[in-house]
Amino acid sequence: MRDHLVERLPRLTPEQIDQMLAEGRFVDDTGQPLDARTAYLPHTFIWFHRDLPDEVEVPYEIEVLHRDEQIVVIDKPHFLSTIPRGQHIRQSVVVRARDQLGLPELAPAHRLDRITAGVLLLTTERRWRGPYQSVFEHRRATKVYEAIAPVDDELAFPQVVRSHIVKERGVLQAYEIPDAEPNAETVIELLGQRNGLGRYRAIPRTGKTHQIRLHMLQLGLPIINDPFYPELREIPVDDFSAPLQLLARELAFTDPITGIERHFTSHRTLSAWTDAG
Repeated sequence: MRDHLVERLPRLTPEQIDQMLAEGRFVDDTGQPLDARTAYLPHTFIWFHRDLPDEVEVPYEIEVLHRDEQIVVIDKPHFLSTIPRGQHIRQSVVVRARDQLGLPELAPAHRLDRITAGVLLLTTERRWRGPYQSVFEHRRATKVYEAIAPVDDELAFPQVVRSHIVKERGVLQAYEIPDAEPNAETVIELLGQRNGLGRYRAIPRTGKTHQIRLHMLQLGLPIINDPFYPELREIPVDDFSAPLQLLARELAFTDPITGIERHFTSHRTLSAWTDAG
């Protein structure tokens, strides 16, 4: 098993794996520690906790909009990842909220990008994940976003934007394929304008990665402070000065467990709109 771990975990040195085995940090499904002499068994699960890197703390608090037996609804701030990944482990909604609320099985039913703020639904226990995740998988949830972007007086609203969006694994930007059959659709409305900026409502009818950001760009209205579109810009992980001006404002769905009509609204504001006033 030791040799298998060395092969499967290239980010850990053999010396690190030997140390972790000696400390009993690799365990099987029953919680029994493995050691360097444990025989390799195919089709088995091995569990371990990796050492967490030092992280820059995101200086914003998680607000709980709603909590009951099945779900927790979070008003996510900008710059906080939904789930632990990459450089953002402790600084994620899941890790912070599990600790803050004392819910070790808390997990998201859907996701928001790290740089997008707003309404995020999580389930309190493993047994509730499937029913609530299916709400999003089968597009039974209504999502309403707000965005701040430039104004184009030549455009009439509402606009219905359709395109074929592709997001490749490991590539930061998604892209659109011209003339391909659309797989993404967004309704975009202009709610107001001031000092050359518009406040837009965006209602995605599909759930492609970066869909709203690409469809705003297609209209010639890139969202303020977008580090991916139109051009990819590298932002230091400790720079919180220019949040993407995109907010998941509302989430509505029929609760799959209780049958109740749920409707949640973010309390957050977009700073570019406030500053423009």
